[in-house]
Amino acid sequence: MNLSLALMLQLCIILPMVTTLGIIATRRYPNLREGVTLIASLLVFYCVINLYHGLKQGVHISVHWFQLLPGLNLSFTIEPLGMIFALIGSFLWFITTFYAIGYMRSHHEKNQTRFYCCFAIAIGSVMGIAFADNLFTLFIFYEVLTLSTYPLVTHAGTEEAKKGGRIYLGILLSTSIAFFLLAVVSTWFVAGTLNFKLGGVFGADPNIMVVSIILVLFIFGIGKAAIMPFHRWLPAAMVAPTPVSALLHAVAVVKAGVFTVLKVCVFIFGIDLLEELPSTQFLLYLAGTTILLASLVAMRQDNLKARLAYSTVSQLGYITLGALLGSASGVIGSSMHIATHAFGKITLFFCAGAILVAAHKSKISEMRGLGRQMPITMAAFFIASLSIIGVPPTGGTWSKWYLLMGTLETEQWILMAVLLISSLLNIVYLLPIPIRAFFPGNEAASGKESHSTDVTIKEAPLPSLIALSITCVACVVLFIYPQPLYELATSILQTPGAAHGQ
Repeated sequence: MNLSLALMLQLCIILPMVTTLGIIATRRYPNLREGVTLIASLLVFYCVINLYHGLKQGVHISVHWFQLLPGLNLSFTIEPLGMIFALIGSFLWFITTFYAIGYMRSHHEKNQTRFYCCFAIAIGSVMGIAFADNLFTLFIFYEVLTLSTYPLVTHAGTEEAKKGGRIYLGILLSTSIAFFLLAVVSTWFVAGTLNFKLGGVFGADPNIMVVSIILVLFIFGIGKAAIMPFHRWLPAAMVAPTPVSALLHAVAVVKAGVFTVLKVCVFIFGIDLLEELPSTQFLLYLAGTTILLASLVAMRQDNLKARLAYSTVSQLGYITLGALLGSASGVIGSSMHIATHAFGKITLFFCAGAILVAAHKSKISEMRGLGRQMPITMAAFFIASLSIIGVPPTGGTWSKWYLLMGTLETEQWILMAVLLISSLLNIVYLLPIPIRAFFPGNEAASGKESHSTDVTIKEAPLPSLIALSITCVACVVLFIYPQPLYELATSILQTPGAAHGQ
């Protein structure tokens, strides 16, 4: 075992947690406080990059902390799927912090120290989830993530924020206790282990009905994946500041959900077993229903963040669907979509926050002609929208391509139609926003709208503008140079069993 890499693996989890002490100590000096956060995020990203290179070289890195009970170990390892999640989380921590500096100050947000502390704990939880060697470890950090993000959702302290926080915490904790925990315990009872293993842990001749029920418990229990009917927490959490929305939708929470779904499908059940389970088809259609219904609801939202929230619910359905298809292309598409959706959606939320700070507008109906005053922001919104839709020259093209290939390989013609129809709906609810911003038409030439568009509106503060520009460029880079992401995605199903606790 490479000791330096093993240390870096632990630092990825510990450093964000320890950073909270530095943030608290420098709370009276905002520049220093935020400097501490930025330095910590860069150090974590540096460690993840080194772990990535170690993984590429075939180095096995595993760390065991301690054993709570026989079979319940707190331990970590690196493998391709977890590496994808860790790379996204660590990189976007830095970018989101940079964005938050401009947003939080310009918006005169209170309790900024608490914000940065909870954000750091959330990132530490993400690293714990990404590198978890077993279900027990993953479950622990999954719950820590829920608790650490609750103060962020209720950050504003208003009654609306408190209500949104109650819905957020209520749904996520109730699904975890009622379904997720039961699924974990059932897996331990039936399989005799909670260690992740390529091909699954249920053996060669499992009880199909029992395992089928356990799969349903997992999918419903992983509430962060926002599969209907357990999706309401996501739109409710939109009362939070925009950097928190970015954290929820791109960096941590929802990505932790779909990552867990994919991890469970590949390393607890195995893609071969998924095909045999009676509940798989039901869950596939449930994911398809979530994709379509959320898209239809998104079309009706005039509030920009609400529209983006329902868009996220729909896009998470893509990842869940791909994980359940039981095909190599489905796994590749789902894992790539975790990354492409992360960069596309965080750009959209960054743009939404920039519009709120600079133009004080939150409704789509108020944004006609805004592109002339905020050209960089709206151009970034347009490019990120193309990535969510899944068309060149953006990274979303590749992930949706492999998801479609997955439905083709498994002859799921109805689900293929669902993916195609949903992409058309993506066009309907996303593209009109930048088009109307740049080409307002005759409506902007008269009355109230004319007056509003004549006002000179500057772009968002420079840190926020730089952050959304970087994530926007990343959407294009993932189209031009998808090889590193593709190589990680394809190696998920080639990971040696020794890397998963055997």
